[in-house]
Amino acid sequence: MPLRDVLLALVVVAIWGFNFVVIKLSVEALPPILAVALRFALAAFPAILFFRPPKTSFWYVAGFGLAFGFGLYCFLNVALFLGMPAGLGSVVLQVQGFFTMMIAFFVLKERPRPIQIAGALVAFAGIGVIASARWQGAALLPLLLTLGAAMSWAVANVVSKAAGKVNPIAITVWGSAIACVPLFAVSFATEGTEALVQAFVAPTWQVWALILFLAYPATLFGLAVWNYLLSKHPATLVAPFTLLVPITGLLSGYLVLGEVVSPVELAGGALVVAGLGVTVLKRRRGDLRISSAPPESQVWTQPDSEQEPPR
Repeated sequence: MPLRDVLLALVVVAIWGFNFVVIKLSVEALPPILAVALRFALAAFPAILFFRPPKTSFWYVAGFGLAFGFGLYCFLNVALFLGMPAGLGSVVLQVQGFFTMMIAFFVLKERPRPIQIAGALVAFAGIGVIASARWQGAALLPLLLTLGAAMSWAVANVVSKAAGKVNPIAITVWGSAIACVPLFAVSFATEGTEALVQAFVAPTWQVWALILFLAYPATLFGLAVWNYLLSKHPATLVAPFTLLVPITGLLSGYLVLGEVVSPVELAGGALVVAGLGVTVLKRRRGDLRISSAPPESQVWTQPDSEQEPPR
């Protein structure tokens, strides 16, 4: 990956790490599914007035919106509402990296290279170390819901990749609009309308600040950049960057919510960073470095080929 794309990926995972703290605060102020519905409604409107539908199949857009908007965040918000700690949630959710590689292998025929598999194993060993330090704080149902969110994220990754090179902001905006329909329907059916009415009749700046952060930096900006990266690079190369989300998630939890990061968790975080380094760095002529060549100068072969792109 070019250095520019590596830096973009790092900015996104930093935002998404802090995203867990903001979600935790939002589900304490609003019903969890309503918080998701408002998030994606603001991500879709008024931006949808300025972007045409992406030039791909409607089913890709709908599948992406439902997997990411409804599946991922509906499951995750309810899990955090039921007691999943924000830091532990950011850790467990990263099994989506394995899910993405698995689905991409069967659906997109993207075969990860041995070095990618080794890096993912090292990083997920670090996630296992972090999870072992926080496992007592998770009940079975919130844990299962978080795993469901991870699978939904993996499906969204593969659908976005299968959609091809489309406008990343357009697919984010229109996917968010599609996700709003089932989200509001489920919220009305299970949570009622009183909370929604109160949000508009007697709004508080704190609640809307949380929703605006979730809608714009965390969703519109982050997801657009993420789809942009997936449209340019194999899913097996982009997905491992999310292994850094637990690091920023744990740090944000410590700074904002007072969650203590133990030495065991720090050791696990070091393994995550090391595993990511093994995955995204490459050895060429004895030097380990990140490719900084512009994308238009790179000619990629099939993902299962051992040949490296020419410089």
